[in-house]
Amino acid sequence: MALGGGTWVTQNKILPGSYINFVSAKRASSTLGERGYAAMPLDLNWGVEGKVFTVTAEDFKNNSLTLFGYDYTHANMKGLRDLFLNAKTLYAYRLGTGTKATCKYATAKYAGTRGNNLKVVVTAITDGANTTGYNVKTLLDNVVMDSQNVTGASATSSALTNNDFVDWIASVSLEAETVSLSGGANATVTTQSYSDFLDKIEAYSFNTIGAVSTSSDVKALMTAFTKRMRDEQGVKFQCVLHKYTTADFEGVISVENNTAADLVYWVTGASAGCEINKSNTNRLYDGEYTVNTDYTQSELEAALTAGKFIFHNVDGNARVLEDINTLTTTTIEKGDDFKSNQTIRVLDQVANDIAFIFNTRYLGIIPNDESGRISLWNDIITHHKQLESIHAIENFESSDVTVEAGETKKSVVVFDKITPTNCMAQLYMQCVVA
Repeated sequence: MALGGGTWVTQNKILPGSYINFVSAKRASSTLGERGYAAMPLDLNWGVEGKVFTVTAEDFKNNSLTLFGYDYTHANMKGLRDLFLNAKTLYAYRLGTGTKATCKYATAKYAGTRGNNLKVVVTAITDGANTTGYNVKTLLDNVVMDSQNVTGASATSSALTNNDFVDWIASVSLEAETVSLSGGANATVTTQSYSDFLDKIEAYSFNTIGAVSTSSDVKALMTAFTKRMRDEQGVKFQCVLHKYTTADFEGVISVENNTAADLVYWVTGASAGCEINKSNTNRLYDGEYTVNTDYTQSELEAALTAGKFIFHNVDGNARVLEDINTLTTTTIEKGDDFKSNQTIRVLDQVANDIAFIFNTRYLGIIPNDESGRISLWNDIITHHKQLESIHAIENFESSDVTVEAGETKKSVVVFDKITPTNCMAQLYMQCVVA
């Protein structure tokens, strides 16, 4: 990270940046950042390797074939269709390094078994008995993806232009024939593959990260990364995993249903896309997987107590029982409110937005004098009033925020108090019959 960030105990930080603590109250542009950004490592058989690539919902619908090797409607795209029901943008990363399919004329654009479904069809173009050139088509699943004409009876592949599916091998003489690509192989995905992803994704900003894995090692790795980024670097997001309440952390959501981890796609998208004044509690699962909701009432109660994000059956439909994370061990600093994902989304929004305001408008720009501190105070007040106007927080008073000089000439200390609003989840009613 170029700037410092995270939590603080004493004012002893070295890097410039924003250090923000959130604790529970002890009981007896300021513009709001946009949500909908997700990050996921994917086990694919087509696509770019070793780098993060950005896919918007529109990109996915229009360019799924070139990005992932399959049309948007293909069964292999089911998980990503679930994700993009709610996510706006995905920072995707293909895990591992595979082998590219090849033939005498071309090499597949990307490694993986999908390249084995490619063909090169060379047809002679004739003028009477004379060959005047060649038509060269690239086919995927016997559907033409690219067609080029090359002139000359002795033409070679050097005259061809690479396309979205193959790179041509230079100087191969063309002749009328059909050649299939072969030898493409997927990567062997390991825990190190996920570690490589985390090294790359650290530079990106997103609301939710998800890993479709049943490996305990991978889930432990993702949890450790999330804790480090949230608590030490000040980068606020939540992580969605499958059956990992071991995390016991407000930054990790554990999806309980099913033996496979496929529901992580939908929950990652729903978490990323959920606005800070909304909740996923009672949210209808509108994805394509079959959700096992065979739970008794006592099992559902136990699931919530254990910090499990679980779907239940409501009139034949799968709905989110409660929008919670894995935090079960509460403290004075982190009370029961921190178990609610809506609360965490509000706190994350505040942390990310105030850090952005400070880092872009004040750091190295505004003098640390009374006037500068009043300006920062005004920006924070304006931001919080926006939150209150959309019912993300309540009962906010300007006096709840103070901005004071820190222990050095370069530092300022902000004391802030907010009350996040949660959507209704329980009704207690007493009716008196006269």
